[in-house]
Amino acid sequence: MNILGGFQKRIALAMAGKSPWGGKPGGSGGKDGETPDETPAEDSPRGPRNPWLPGGGGDEPRRSANIEDIFKHRGPEGPRRGGGGPRFRLPEGPGGRSWFPLAIAAIAAIWLFVTSIHQVAPREQGIVTWLGGKYSHTLSPGLNFTFPWPIQVVEIENVSQIRSESIPGTDEEKLILTGDQNLVDLSYLIRWNIKDLKQFRFQLADPEETIREVAEAAMRASVAEQELDSVLSGAGRAEIEERVRTRMQTILDAYRAGVAVQGIEIEKTDPPVEVVEAFKDVSAAQQDAETAVNSARAYAQRVLARAQGDAAAFDQIYEEYRLAPQVTRQRLYYETMESVLSQTDKTIIEAEGVTPYLPLPEVQRRSRASTPPPAVTTPEGQ
Repeated sequence: MNILGGFQKRIALAMAGKSPWGGKPGGSGGKDGETPDETPAEDSPRGPRNPWLPGGGGDEPRRSANIEDIFKHRGPEGPRRGGGGPRFRLPEGPGGRSWFPLAIAAIAAIWLFVTSIHQVAPREQGIVTWLGGKYSHTLSPGLNFTFPWPIQVVEIENVSQIRSESIPGTDEEKLILTGDQNLVDLSYLIRWNIKDLKQFRFQLADPEETIREVAEAAMRASVAEQELDSVLSGAGRAEIEERVRTRMQTILDAYRAGVAVQGIEIEKTDPPVEVVEAFKDVSAAQQDAETAVNSARAYAQRVLARAQGDAAAFDQIYEEYRLAPQVTRQRLYYETMESVLSQTDKTIIEAEGVTPYLPLPEVQRRSRASTPPPAVTTPEGQ
């Protein structure tokens, strides 16, 4: 604070015409041993020389500086030693020539190179237009050259990319009338790509919206040719998808849309929300009926297979019978009697002196009933 106060005091003395470093007001403030002028000129400025002002020519004395002079000749980096204004200058070439024309030429060359050469990928094509409006030509895959921008504007598009449109695109219902006057909630997906880039860009105002409208018209026409059961069960889906694709391609080719329809995929076929429960009951009944039919068919196949096996066995026996009739006849008789008598309780004996019929099973039961059971001993009885 003392240093700043002393500095301000000296500035005030200098502005008042007094020497901030002492001495007489008219003195020159020279070195030791020098005598200042005793009779200065009346018009000459009074006060000491100012170290912050540029020196004058000749023997003209310097006037004292005020605060405006101090800050007028001083910049942010220190005292200014020359005239004001920016001191930046472009580098000069040989012979004092300017590099500015060469820089402009280099920028123009880079601009021509960047906007005139176009690399088109194998799956892409490019549309060239004059000033961004009138069609010029189509760029094929590879390295292509055009006039620089904005004389010719190039827009590159991937023509091989498979694009998709989902209808209706949201969770809302899309009710379509079937051939038997029923409604079905149907959603489907369209897959397509660009076939002709020029027609796709310039023939239709909104190609995507046109594809959606054509798909909806083709789907309604195709579903109207099917009954509700075939649509809900999925039996007619493949036929509907193929008919929709064919109808769409025919209409879009007539419009010259430049679009190739790759396929239609039906994602959902449901009844309207109001009759969902009734359709569920009908569907459950149909499934039960199909289950019963499938069970009957399986049983019929088992019976048929068994009959075919018996017939094949009989054919084999018949071949053996033809080779040895008597032996085969006895064998068949024995095997048949064995299979029959093994399932009956009656025993028949054909021999002299023997009763023809003996109720042996009844006799065995009676003998078992009359025989007392064996005594059971316990440890205490021992």
